[in-house]
Amino acid sequence: MTTYREIFAIREFRVLFVVRLFTMTGVVLSSLALGTVMYEQTGSPFLTAVSLFGGPLVQLLTARYLLATSDLLRPRTAMVLMAAIATLTATLQSLPGLNWWTRFSILAGGYVAMAATSGTVLALLSEIVPKDAYVLARATMNITVGGMQIIGNAIGAVLLAVVSPSWLFAIAALAAVTAGVTARTGLSDRPPRARGKVVERSRRINRELLTSPTIRPLYLMMWIPNGLIVGCEALFIPYANGHAGYLLAAGAVGMLVGDIVVGRFVAEAVRDRLILPLRVLLAAPFLAFPLSLPTPVAVALVCVSAFGYAASLPLQERLVRLTPEDIRGQAFGLSGTGLMVGQALGALLAGGLAQLLGATRAVGWAMATMAVLSLLVTSLLRRGLRGRAAERTAVSGAQPAKV
Repeated sequence: MTTYREIFAIREFRVLFVVRLFTMTGVVLSSLALGTVMYEQTGSPFLTAVSLFGGPLVQLLTARYLLATSDLLRPRTAMVLMAAIATLTATLQSLPGLNWWTRFSILAGGYVAMAATSGTVLALLSEIVPKDAYVLARATMNITVGGMQIIGNAIGAVLLAVVSPSWLFAIAALAAVTAGVTARTGLSDRPPRARGKVVERSRRINRELLTSPTIRPLYLMMWIPNGLIVGCEALFIPYANGHAGYLLAAGAVGMLVGDIVVGRFVAEAVRDRLILPLRVLLAAPFLAFPLSLPTPVAVALVCVSAFGYAASLPLQERLVRLTPEDIRGQAFGLSGTGLMVGQALGALLAGGLAQLLGATRAVGWAMATMAVLSLLVTSLLRRGLRGRAAERTAVSGAQPAKV
């Protein structure tokens, strides 16, 4: 079994890890600052949820035409471009006096660029590390996400008590600059994975991936249950108000532990069988939130729930096995786009439901409703996941070669 020492012995993996670290620092601080500003300005759970998770809807509209850029652009160039755009958007958000629709416009601009390059990092990761080390490498990259959510949300919550959200945007911009410089100086300048016309290739490969009987079930299980539970997380600010940062940090802790345990210590065959149990674990704790839980109890339940996000590791492991290298950037880009869109729709649904119910206590009922929906969808999708024997047959047949 691959070890952490082995993957960190790969120089470019270390660089990619550091880039991801600073990128996530910027993302976490920007998101917390934007959600805080939006709730202060509007008092609306719906608009707050949209500010946190609504951007991917823009990405969905543009991914159909731009997603192939993940394979057609040099990986290092794509990463530097994204860092530059993140710097610009965080800087603009830090300007005082912006109204809510201007902030949404700035947010949308960043997601248009993300639609073009969203699969770059994960596809590059599959090239940097050996195939049998991919899950551990992916789980380790997830550790940066979980770790910076813990640190970023905790520090952000403390900073917001003494400074304005503009300071968080400024720190996020500095982190994005650091990520871009690290990528430019530390990664090799690899050629594009494929050639072709961006729009034509984007539409054709997306269609083939989404109609594949082996790929489509993986995507649906990645996107829908996950997105519904992120809808619960989009309500943390109206649910816990000043303590929301602790709930967000607790979710990051649970996700971090899940990635470490499932990615490092669970064998591949067992990981595959844990997909459904982990999806159930992701939703079940939120059934208790209508009880107006004390903050320590809510923190513990969120932490337990987030362990279930580790289901993404065996799902992505299957995706690597089933996709040829020359479309892997687009395959992961589509996976990431669908995941973020599912999260955005979940946030919109949860925010709209909480807004419709009206009372502050109704936020907990909205969360429980989203959890029930996630459990129902997981049950409906379970038959779409093929067994490993069927998957091996599909890999050697015509369908995977097509996509």
